Formats: sequence, structure tokens, C-alpha cells
Amino acid sequence: MVASQIHLVRHGEVHNPLRVLYGRLPGYRLSELGEQMAAAAADDLASRGREITRLLASPLQRAQESAVPISGRFGIPIETDERVIEPTNHFEGTVMRLALRNPANWVALRNPRKPSWGEPYVSIVARMLDAVRDVWESTPSGDVVLVSHQLPIWMVHSALGDGRLPHDPRERRCALSSITSFEHRDGVFVEVDYTDPAGVLAAGATDVGAV
Repeated sequence: MVASQIHLVRHGEVHNPLRVLYGRLPGYRLSELGEQMAAAAADDLASRGREITRLLASPLQRAQESAVPISGRFGIPIETDERVIEPTNHFEGTVMRLALRNPANWVALRNPRKPSWGEPYVSIVARMLDAVRDVWESTPSGDVVLVSHQLPIWMVHSALGDGRLPHDPRERRCALSSITSFEHRDGVFVEVDYTDPAGVLAAGATDVGAV
């Protein structure tokens, strides 16, 4: 037997008053609004009436904290998986609008198709799909939740969809605490659902964690 569905959940809003592009920097926790968003994602999963049997999360604090209400709802422990972490980023630790004004940073933008400012898209896809396949094969039954980050989740969506990895970051459909769900059908993973349970909370949210 294998897992039934894989749910990729994005973390909630991060406490980031300086609007720093935080990437993999330590110490970036959920804001109070982010905690509400994470709870909304847990509520959405619980409302589906599905059996969630495993929960894995990126090692970054915001993802671990976003997994807590899901863990509480379903009574399952949080496992940590390095493969679903935020990608590396040249602009990590900067305020993006200011960093782009510095000519010294322009070389990092030379190839947006790779992208040249961080981990290659193909690398993100490889590690994310490896994690998805692994948890699907190693989970005897029920659904699995992976708490990750916007770009890794979007890469899975793109790779399993039209296959086009280069994109405009502003056009990603992966809101804070959103849930993108997949099933394995006829030998391939297929996206079956996308929900934005925290959408009503997002009006005043800050979302500048990565490029």
C-alpha cells in the first residue's frame, strides 16, 4: 500500500517588519496573523474528512511552526525533511527594492531562466519530487502533508503541469498557508486541488520571503 494524497502546505505569514527577504535565515518566526493562517490550513484539512497519517516540514522555523496546528489536529508528530526547504538566494538578508538599485547585484539577474540569483529550478524540482515520491512510497495508507515554501511548491505544480519552470515570481499561485494537493494516477502524480483557506486573512499580510 501507499499514501492516498500528498498535500503541499505553504507556511503562514512571517514576522518581518523590516520586509527583509529572509530566505533561509534563522529566527524568522510566524507573526500572530501567520499563526491564524496556519490554523486555517489545519482546519481546512480537517474539514475534508480525510485520514492524515504523516506530517513532514521544512527545517525552517516558519514551516515548523506552521506544522504545529496540523500536528495537533491529527495527533501526529512533525518529521523534518531538508528536501522541502526554501531555496538558496543571492538576495537573502536584503530589502529587495533597495538591493535592485545596487549595480553590484545586477550580475545575479543575468539569467532569470536558471535562475542565476539562486538554486536552479531543476534542482528544486528534483529534490521536491524526490521527497514527494519517497513519502508516497513509504507511507502505508492515508494522506501525507508536507509543509514547505512558495517556490518549491510552485516548482512541483509547474513540473507536473505544463513543465515550464521559468516564470514571473509575481504570478505564482501559492498563497500563504495555501494547500496544493496531488494524487498518483497511472504512474504519475497529478494535481487534484488547490485551496486558499487563509485568503480572508491575507489582505494586510507581508509576503516578501523569497524571490
